Amino acid sequence: MHINSAVKIRCYLLMFGLSLILLGSCSSARKMRQQNIQQVVDTAKSFQGTPYRYGGSSRAGMDCSALVYLSFRSVGVTLPRVSADQSRIGKRVSRRKLKKGDVVFFATGKRRRRVTHAGIVTEKRPGRTYFIHASTSLGVTEDHIQSKYWSRRWVRARRIF
Repeated sequence: MHINSAVKIRCYLLMFGLSLILLGSCSSARKMRQQNIQQVVDTAKSFQGTPYRYGGSSRAGMDCSALVYLSFRSVGVTLPRVSADQSRIGKRVSRRKLKKGDVVFFATGKRRRRVTHAGIVTEKRPGRTYFIHASTSLGVTEDHIQSKYWSRRWVRARRIF
């Protein structure tokens, strides 16, 4: 075997080994991201039934931005406390491309484009995207974005992970 052939073989083996390491790390990063997203959703769901309280951030009562804030904090992600500020963090996502863990924002006040409400996507089914939020009348609950009420108030969505 020539020296050049031996060097080529070593180079190929080294490149093969490095590609296995890189592919493995991509896979583990993806797995970690999926675990974080599930933890965010599970944390949000653990607050179901908590009554609505403007400015509240505990099981005694909370508002929508506190639900988002506390759910992401459970995986070490610190978001702003107010929904309008939260709506500026992360990557913008279209309504069609929503995924579990995305944060959705709505305008529930008089100004049509001013973010006043937030929630977290919990599930995506054909024709229905469910999200959890703190409703002023029902407390922490799940709804679907395609409802007449929420679809008219849609502003944007952001992907944190």
